[in-house]
Parts: sequence; structure tokens; C-alpha cells
Amino acid sequence: MNRLSNIIALLLLAFTFSFTASASVQKIGPDLYAYISENDSSANSTFLVSDRGILVVDTGLNAEEGRKLLLEIRKISPAPVRWIVNTHYHPDHRGGNAVVGPEAIVITTEQTRDAALNSEGGLRGAGDKLPPGYRLNETFTGTSGPTLFVGGHEVRIYHPGPAHTMGDAVVYFPDLHAIATGDLFLNKSCPAMDHGDLENWVKALDAMLALPVEHIVPGHFELATRKDLQHFRNYLADLRDQVKAMFDRGMSMEQVKQGLHLDAYKDLRQFPRYEATFTDNAQSYYQQLSSRKK
Repeated sequence: MNRLSNIIALLLLAFTFSFTASASVQKIGPDLYAYISENDSSANSTFLVSDRGILVVDTGLNAEEGRKLLLEIRKISPAPVRWIVNTHYHPDHRGGNAVVGPEAIVITTEQTRDAALNSEGGLRGAGDKLPPGYRLNETFTGTSGPTLFVGGHEVRIYHPGPAHTMGDAVVYFPDLHAIATGDLFLNKSCPAMDHGDLENWVKALDAMLALPVEHIVPGHFELATRKDLQHFRNYLADLRDQVKAMFDRGMSMEQVKQGLHLDAYKDLRQFPRYEATFTDNAQSYYQQLSSRKK
């Protein structure tokens, strides 16, 4: 991973935010639950329960966080965790895999699996040397992932193309009108940007908003409404438009940073220490635009 990816990993591994809400499990539909982590440096999770098995989306930062999640799952069902979906490769979304579902099939995009295994010391394709959370692994390429049926509920897993990372996965529950976004959406927060594509990220959020979703589980922070998702989308779109216009006029990166007008989004949390601010996001997109001209 390069410098930016390392910074993002440090953000997720080392920093517990000071405005942590109480941990909670919220039922958001028949058999479907949102786990809102008490540790904001550990990802939220979503789990769908059936008598034959449980599907979990993201498992937290590490074994400790995975145990917390599993404890809450066990309050609801004794069924085995048969499927885990990791929405992307960052450690806070997959660190609990081996604890939450040691025999589960881990479903990811191919890009996420490769990045995760590379971050484990270049273990890609290493057979029995794979870390426990990736020994039973199913990947998909392209945008259309697997469709599962868990307890009669349809689960659509898809890749919207490069966005937050190169290999994001989204999990949509059509009959339950719910979606788990991973870090494509952080509620009331400015994101850190990995190697993805800001323009396609906005399109991915537009596609989510076109769905009849009522319950939105973000990668971090509290359960969200459509209004929250729209506000986050508008921020990224506004940032895109402003940076692109200034870039096209030949302005330098520093001039672009100074020329931003994003007062409408001052409610979004920013983390300067971890390159998760308006100006950091502007710089990431500016670099994406610059790379296209080479």
C-alpha cells in the first residue's frame, strides 16, 4: 500500500473517535439487523438471520470487535454464520472474520481479496498459509456479484465500479428495503479517500438513491436516512464540480484548496490528522484529474 493507504489503515486501526455513541443492535426488517459499533474506528455490521444460517456484512476491526458482534448475534440466533461479505479491504471491515464465522464463506470482490491478502504480507494464492478469515473465499469480478436467498430474503451483492476503493461491494436487501454501503457512505462524516474514482463514487450513490431503500447501514456512525445519504452524495458532487471547474481553468492544487466553498456541509465531521477533510478530498480528486492527463 502507498502512503495514503497506510494513513487510512492507521486511521482505522489506531484511532477511537471521541464522540462514540452507545453500541446498539437495531432491527431494520424481518430477520435483518444493523449492528452500530460502539467503537467508531471499527466498522458497522449488518446481519440477516435464518434457521439454516446467518449472513453477516463486515465483521469489525479485530478479534475483540468480532467477539462483540458475535455476542449480539447470539442473543438473537444460535444458527451458524454461513456467509460473510467484506465490503472492501480495509482492516476495520474484515478483522473479525475468523471469529464471527470461522467456517463461513467470505464473499468479496476479486480486488478486495487481492488487496487484503497483499496487506497480510503478500499471501495471495498461498493456500494453507492464508489467514483464517480468507481460507473459505468466494470472489466475483465485474459489477454483478452473487445473489443469495437467506430465509426467503433476497440478497444482492454487487460492485459499483471504482469508488471509495477499487473493489467496493454493496449489499442490497430488496424485499426489506435496506442496504449496507460499506465506506461508500459515512453518516455525517467527511471520508478519507483511497485509490478509487470520485466521479463514479457519485454515480454509485445516485444508484443507491434510485432504489426504494428505507434503512441505510453506513460504514461508520449511526444508522442513516435517505436524507443523510443524499446530503453525503451532494457533498461529493459539489466537491467534484468545484474542483473540476478550477482544474480546467489551470489553477494549482493550492489555489483549488483555497477556492473551495463548502459551507453547506460544515456539519460533516473532518479529521485533519488522517487526511479526511474537505481539502484532503479535493487534493485526492485533483490528483485523479491530473493522472488522466498523463
